[in-house]
Amino acid sequence: MEHSQFNDGLLSFLQASPTPFHATSTMCNLLKKEGFIELFEEDDWVVEEGGKYFVTRNDSSLIAFTTPQLNFSQTGWRMVGAHTDSPCLKLKPNAHVKRFGYHQLGVEVYGGVLLHTWLDRDLSIAGRVTFKTTNAQSKEKDIVSRLVDFKDPIAVVPNLAIHLNRDVNKGFSVNPQEEILPILCGADNEFDLHALLKTQLLSQYPELSVEAILDFELSLYDTQPAALIGLHKEYICSARLDNLLSCYVGLQSLLAAPSTRPSLLICTDHEEIGSLSACGANGPFLDDVLRRLTPTPEQFVQAVQRSMLVSADNAHALHPNYASKHDQNHAPAINKGAVIKINANQRYATNSETSSIYRDVAAEENYEVQSFVVRSDMGCGSTIGPITSGEIGVPTIDIGLPTFGMHSIRELAGSHDAYGLFKVLARFNQREKLITR
Repeated sequence: MEHSQFNDGLLSFLQASPTPFHATSTMCNLLKKEGFIELFEEDDWVVEEGGKYFVTRNDSSLIAFTTPQLNFSQTGWRMVGAHTDSPCLKLKPNAHVKRFGYHQLGVEVYGGVLLHTWLDRDLSIAGRVTFKTTNAQSKEKDIVSRLVDFKDPIAVVPNLAIHLNRDVNKGFSVNPQEEILPILCGADNEFDLHALLKTQLLSQYPELSVEAILDFELSLYDTQPAALIGLHKEYICSARLDNLLSCYVGLQSLLAAPSTRPSLLICTDHEEIGSLSACGANGPFLDDVLRRLTPTPEQFVQAVQRSMLVSADNAHALHPNYASKHDQNHAPAINKGAVIKINANQRYATNSETSSIYRDVAAEENYEVQSFVVRSDMGCGSTIGPITSGEIGVPTIDIGLPTFGMHSIRELAGSHDAYGLFKVLARFNQREKLITR
């Protein structure tokens, strides 16, 4: 795949994935086109040599893997991990708020949102809706779920004029209970959220009979399209780069890798809130899948210890306007290669051996490598790396693509970095030897 083709696909993926549900659905469709077979956790599995498979959980997490060989206890897996969720505003169950002549939506903050960046943006709504319908064949009542995406900008959170907040440029906070409620329309108009959702479902799925909306998991998102920007188009600007950028890179590296080594991609939900869920990295999803592929405890341990996980998440690039926020010896630059993330307190899972393997693979692709260590007087974030490594014991490295504005409604990364990492991970997926003992 050429560089421009890769970036075109990345922009399309970002645009099609306003929620973790949509990101997972988009990846499933791409996998199916490449001949991957969908497995279901409630079924018996028949996994054959030379096969390609994927499985989802909660519609928002995905594991895809190849089986060129079935003796996993001897080969292990080459794993790439990322997460499908991003900080956002989620609708509350009783979301409708009517006050001072406007219909608004009550929202709950999901993850570490940069709240002020959500002001004055053209917002839409997407997510999963669960409802009751009549089964066309049995005529019985079924409870089913479908994904919805309004796509059009239908909401906005207007800023307060400077005339009413004269000190705003000296710094201000946003109260998430009172000041971040999106406006939908004037109170002179009729508004019923369940009726709106029913209309949207019938628009997207005209074959359905929607009898009653039972519940929903809906998020707001910015409708401005992902784009290549800058004088020389050297930057990618988009919502949800953290961490759909890594999901797409990991997916494409899995699809591009020659089928010589067992490779596995895991993209899990809920990383931004700690990963502790049935479909998060701190849940049993990966462990459940790997144990179904390695029938005995001994084979499981052997396979995991012959494996390696590349935990791919975004990294903080040195911001030229805030250079003091970085350790000057560990200050990554955009479009200068992926970043190895290191923390002595195991906020990242990198060690000298996994770092060395990644450096060697990157050198084979002539791809630059950078390092990030947070300032010693600042707290350090974390990733699915230490969680996954702690859950199943797999040797792990944490890497990431340098990014500005992480957790903003619109983030910035390098248009060359993603393609370079794709090439490195594709080579990693066919790597035979890891560490010689």
